[in-house]
Amino acid sequence: MEATACTPPKEPHQHSDKEIVPVHPFSQEWVTITKEEHIDLIQRASYWEAQHTRIKQKLDRAQEENRYKDAKIKDLQKRLFGKKSEKQTSAKSEKGDEPTSTRKRGQQPGSNGHGRTPRPNLPVVPEVRDLPEDEKCCPRCGLPHVPKPGLDETSEIIESDVNAYKRRIRRPAFVRNPGCCCPDTPAVMAAPPPPRLIPRSPYGVSFRAEILLSKFQYAQPTHRHLEDLGDLALTASPGTVAGGLRAIAPLFEPIMEGLYEKQMTETLFHNDETRWEVFVEVEGKVGSRWYLWVTRSASVIFFILDPSRSAAVPGAHFAGLQNGRAIIVCDRYSAYKKLARLSDIILLAFCWAHVRRDFLDAACSFKELEPWALEWTQRIAELYHRNTLRLEHRDREKSLDQQSEAFRQHHRAVQETLQAMHQGATRLIAEQDEPQDDEAVPSLSQSARKRQRKVCQSLLDHWEGLTLFIDNPQVPLDNNLAENTIRGPVTGRKNYYGPGSLWSAELAASLFSILKTLVLWGINPRHWLMAYLNACAENGATAPTDLTPFLPWTMSAERRAELARPPQARLPSSVPFADTS
Repeated sequence: MEATACTPPKEPHQHSDKEIVPVHPFSQEWVTITKEEHIDLIQRASYWEAQHTRIKQKLDRAQEENRYKDAKIKDLQKRLFGKKSEKQTSAKSEKGDEPTSTRKRGQQPGSNGHGRTPRPNLPVVPEVRDLPEDEKCCPRCGLPHVPKPGLDETSEIIESDVNAYKRRIRRPAFVRNPGCCCPDTPAVMAAPPPPRLIPRSPYGVSFRAEILLSKFQYAQPTHRHLEDLGDLALTASPGTVAGGLRAIAPLFEPIMEGLYEKQMTETLFHNDETRWEVFVEVEGKVGSRWYLWVTRSASVIFFILDPSRSAAVPGAHFAGLQNGRAIIVCDRYSAYKKLARLSDIILLAFCWAHVRRDFLDAACSFKELEPWALEWTQRIAELYHRNTLRLEHRDREKSLDQQSEAFRQHHRAVQETLQAMHQGATRLIAEQDEPQDDEAVPSLSQSARKRQRKVCQSLLDHWEGLTLFIDNPQVPLDNNLAENTIRGPVTGRKNYYGPGSLWSAELAASLFSILKTLVLWGINPRHWLMAYLNACAENGATAPTDLTPFLPWTMSAERRAELARPPQARLPSSVPFADTS
């Protein structure tokens, strides 16, 4: 049985305008095959068509996976090798464009300088460089030259001569007069021994203060500081330093209690946390990773070291709040969200810098999202600008309803910017929920769309906390204060890893809190430490009962101004006098 593989050729189609469609040559030729061959060809065509469809789908999936993996690799490389902090000036783009600004860094040629820095607190050690005796007279006639003090020349050279020395204190002894028969008079009398911070320790207060500042203020490892002291002929073992730190650690507990009581009277806080290593075995704790929590308010910076990163840590800290409402500026970590759910008086203000980072990360991961992400970062920059203009016209003594017309005008501008951002994010999510034709949005891959939706959904989920600053102008738009505060301890973590015992971990948190709070109040940490440790030594190596002279908010303005200056330098005993003018 035979069958034709094609239908007989048709006559050329005649259009209404008498145009004749040309007939192809192969359309005039006939091919005759069997029915079996025809079925076989149809089956083969169907098979290869199905194979082509499957391979095309597999290739599309592989390309999508490659795009996702490339984006993930790019994101991980940026986190590993990229800069840790965002800069105001943008770096080179992926296209290799050079920055348009040719301004060099540092002092610009031709600009006015600030002049020499005055240093009124440095003591002056006078020194005379006189002419040799044979040059003080005329070499011909031998008559002496006449001194003229009004023409004297003066030169100043700043020196930093750091020396370790011993204070050998002699206490003259007296015996009772032979003619004295008073029964209460001792046989031998002498001045009392000098107060010591640690009984029988040969190291003075200045040594302990330098150790504390080096480690907890300037993030220097102990062994490196001891090497520096060794170059000054002062050798000390690490065990001696560790034992001394453990002995004086209880002296700072009353100060920490005062910091906590003061902070619990405030209403606005900045919180953050970072990992911290504590090399000690604790029951129920696996590994050495602990967490350093920081809570910063207007008056106090308070650090807590805890093995947990759960909501129980800030929950225990804020349990002593004394006001009816508290606002915590933080990132979007779930522990803070749980804390706000469990407490009726805590409100969360989320950080716009983290939102901006979401858009920048999306642009770095997916090239096709770069225009969209940069547009959103421009919107966030506009929000910052308009809020800054609003705060410039804010009267801190008045409520929101009593502000000036200029403030209300910028207030409305901020609200309009936020409304436009909310509508844009909502519209994007609604468009992605609807089925779309692939040809309508050919430039975005499926992974890019998911990332785009994820960023916008996160923005809307945290919208209430992101807009809390509208009705509370005292709330900043970001949590940079807390992140900047924790940078010093993070530098120390990189230099000396972490403490090796529980007491040293508590001491680290205490000294971080005290020193950062002193800097917040403009107090010189070295001057305060010397004054406080001397007071402890005079009190029998215990903390003084009255902490009023040592808490910044209780001390007088005169004492605060005194402690803001550097401590008085101790000059060598060989210098006859010192002029501080």
